[in-house]
Amino acid sequence: MELARHRLVWLSDAGWQTLLPQAPDAPSRQCLAHWAREHLPLVVTRQPPGDAALAVGLAMPARWGRRKLGLRVAPEHLLYCGGFPAAADIATMLPLAARTPWRLLCAELARLGVSPRVHGSHGWQKITGLPYLRAGSDIDLHIAVDGDSLADRVVTLLQLGTGVAGRRIDGELLFPDGAAIAWREWLQLREGRVREVLVKRLDGVALEVL
Repeated sequence: MELARHRLVWLSDAGWQTLLPQAPDAPSRQCLAHWAREHLPLVVTRQPPGDAALAVGLAMPARWGRRKLGLRVAPEHLLYCGGFPAAADIATMLPLAARTPWRLLCAELARLGVSPRVHGSHGWQKITGLPYLRAGSDIDLHIAVDGDSLADRVVTLLQLGTGVAGRRIDGELLFPDGAAIAWREWLQLREGRVREVLVKRLDGVALEVL
């Protein structure tokens, strides 16, 4: 089973039984019990070196305090994996006036051959049906690109699209070697405004000169 940042995983019932005792407090226990009962996914997080268990987590919704919860699960308890919702699928979550511009932006990105996905508050609310969004919640995208040229074209569209949905568009470009770079930092790098950027990988985070 391929693991990567922003990858969602679904667990067996036995896996959930190993996770429930890891909850640090009552709200976390209630949240995890709901996740187990509804068979909701967890997201792959940064993997500590040398740890046989898989590091996973979830963003707790408003009713349980809006915290991030980190957990460990044995790989044999994973049933299958998948991805966050496609960007176009959150159109109905946006203000009415922003839906057509958002769909047009998603269509332009699709014409480049990329498939943007939405994590963060919009992504978790779409998956769970639970309230995550607040007034002005950012739209967090992650977009797999095959190299610098495609990354540049994607960023050009994101610049033009910022604000069309009445939301700030944040997120990362995911490169074939596993590096993830915030699109705004990539823009600064390509414009020569910075020499190094924060690069996130499955096993760590570091400032790198590119």
